[in-house]
Amino acid sequence: MQFINGIRIEWLKTKRSAASWLCLVGGFFLPLMSFIGFLKDHKTIDNFSGPVNSWLVYFVHLREFLVIALLPMGIILVTSLITQVEYRNNSWKLVHTLPRTWLHTFSTKLAVLLLMVFKFFIFFNAGMLLAALLPVLLFEHRLPRDPVPVVALLRANLHIFIVCLPVIALQYLFSLRFRNFLVPLGLGLLLWIGSLILVQNWSYAWISPYSYTGLLTQPKANTAGINIFALALVYFPAITTISFLLYYFKRDKS
Repeated sequence: MQFINGIRIEWLKTKRSAASWLCLVGGFFLPLMSFIGFLKDHKTIDNFSGPVNSWLVYFVHLREFLVIALLPMGIILVTSLITQVEYRNNSWKLVHTLPRTWLHTFSTKLAVLLLMVFKFFIFFNAGMLLAALLPVLLFEHRLPRDPVPVVALLRANLHIFIVCLPVIALQYLFSLRFRNFLVPLGLGLLLWIGSLILVQNWSYAWISPYSYTGLLTQPKANTAGINIFALALVYFPAITTISFLLYYFKRDKS
């Protein structure tokens, strides 16, 4: 119960914040562009019809830009913004005087970060469904021909979320470690851009967690036979543990 209350307190700090607006705008950006494209070209999701369910083709079409650019950049920005709240308000000392453990403070902030990313996925998928349904209703006054493959879409979203976990953990580590907002932001952008380059030219790009979203769009051969989903699930707890230890033993926590 104390943990849930802690999450609620941390979540309230994000209300009307730049991070919250970033999730909203970022989540609906690609679906909105897709919707405008449908209206401009007078097309609908049924134009993707073929041997594969048109919803899956449509999702993969949006996923390309989502996983390569929008989502990694959004995670880097949101994590830095949320974690830096205490530094901006000079309130770390106040936080540490509250009757809760170091682990409680660390884990509630991390939980809020994960919930923010989850909220982004909700906005993205809601926008994707609306952007596909409205043109069909508007132009043809009916529903799309193919049914929505709910299970397949949930699985695809889960895969994207899993490969994002190590990036969230690393950005959380950087943001707790450095007071200056620009340092974790710069490190994240540098690692992300560097990893995008490695994905195209190096078969061992999977070493960098920042490459995983990009590898989702590449042939399996580019991962050298490595299961990036399993590796992400190993990286995340390992990086999180290191991050907590660095936070716990940090001399100046203000």
